[in-house]
Amino acid sequence: MKFRRCLAVAATVTVATPIALLTAAPAFAAGTSAGPTQNQPTYAELTQAATDAQKTYDAAVTAEKEGRKELEATLKALDSDTHPLRAAVTAANKTAKEAAAVKDAAEKAVTDAEAKLEAAQSDTEKAEAQQVLEAAEGDLAKAIAAQQVADAAAAQAQTALDDARVAAARKYHQVQQALETARAAKEAADKALATAKQCVREDGLTSLAVGLPTEVAAGTTVDFTLRVTNGTRRTLTVDNLVFFHKAGEDRGTKDLLKVEWSNGPVWQTLNGEEPQHIARIDAMKPGEHSEVKLRMTVDPAAENADAFALLAGDASDAYNPCVLGPMKRYEFKLTPSGDKTDPVDDAKPGDPGQNDDERPGAAKPGKGSGLSAQGGASQQVTTTTATGAGSHGSLAATGSSSAMTPMALTSAATVALGTGLVVAARRRRSTSDV
Repeated sequence: MKFRRCLAVAATVTVATPIALLTAAPAFAAGTSAGPTQNQPTYAELTQAATDAQKTYDAAVTAEKEGRKELEATLKALDSDTHPLRAAVTAANKTAKEAAAVKDAAEKAVTDAEAKLEAAQSDTEKAEAQQVLEAAEGDLAKAIAAQQVADAAAAQAQTALDDARVAAARKYHQVQQALETARAAKEAADKALATAKQCVREDGLTSLAVGLPTEVAAGTTVDFTLRVTNGTRRTLTVDNLVFFHKAGEDRGTKDLLKVEWSNGPVWQTLNGEEPQHIARIDAMKPGEHSEVKLRMTVDPAAENADAFALLAGDASDAYNPCVLGPMKRYEFKLTPSGDKTDPVDDAKPGDPGQNDDERPGAAKPGKGSGLSAQGGASQQVTTTTATGAGSHGSLAATGSSSAMTPMALTSAATVALGTGLVVAARRRRSTSDV
């Protein structure tokens, strides 16, 4: 009964995991703004399809194992002398053999009677020999008929035994076919899900700093804005990735920059050591934008130094768990306290470093590198905001994700320092959200 239940489950694999659903994963060109296509399955649907396909495949594997055991047991039983079908074959063959012996004896009796008839001399002897021959021929006819019946019975018994063997083999073959179908469906589901997990580039998801000056004096505070715009054709859940740091500053040293953010009445402080996701926007429709207030205070002990900010929008939608907006890099100078400052322009977004668009694995920081991430993880601080231009919602800090992997940096120039950190953070986010 258990085997039959497993067989039934395995046989319905094409119903449990429609191939059309599994092969409908989208393909987006890098950097383009693409929306969902007609009848495109969502990421949740692909995930469920992969889960169902795995369950069906597991059931088919179990059914195949049980089916193979059942086949071996059936064939072994059919070969046993105690099995009814085998016993029937044995009995029928014995009867057929006995009938053949009776027929052979009858044939010999006819041959002997014919010889006596030929050897008879008198009419009386001939008459008696003729009677014996006729009786022998009658017995032979009966023996032939009996042998035909016995042979037919033996053939029928053998056919019944052979049919039982074929039925057992056919039943197991059906289980094997169900397993292969389940395997193909599982592979298609896994492939579709893997395709959906791949990060999609969206140039239309922009993150810009508005009002960040090109020079900031030590001991002063500047206010500016992070402006996020959804210029794509997707409705996105957006995590704003931000990072501010003094160029070349090692991890563990006193941070000269204190950066806070707010999209409501409460201000929160960035850790200053790693990129962070802040102010999550749960449903940002195409064409909408949102603003997050930022303020930066430079330590009074700061001297002439270069600093940088990296901003990007990491997002997801119903179809892709990893949607990446372009990285923007802002460079500005830190000046000593008390320096005479003339009005300065706003910092302009520059081109990101060459590593921004890559997803490298963790690497050991080289000698003389700036900030090194030794076991650190990009923190995820989220707030739920209403969609729409300039709208703000309630604050709901969630802390960091323990599922994120450690980050490491290569050495070299300031660009590699900053961009490497953000790349690692974006990689961790996309992996942990999947």
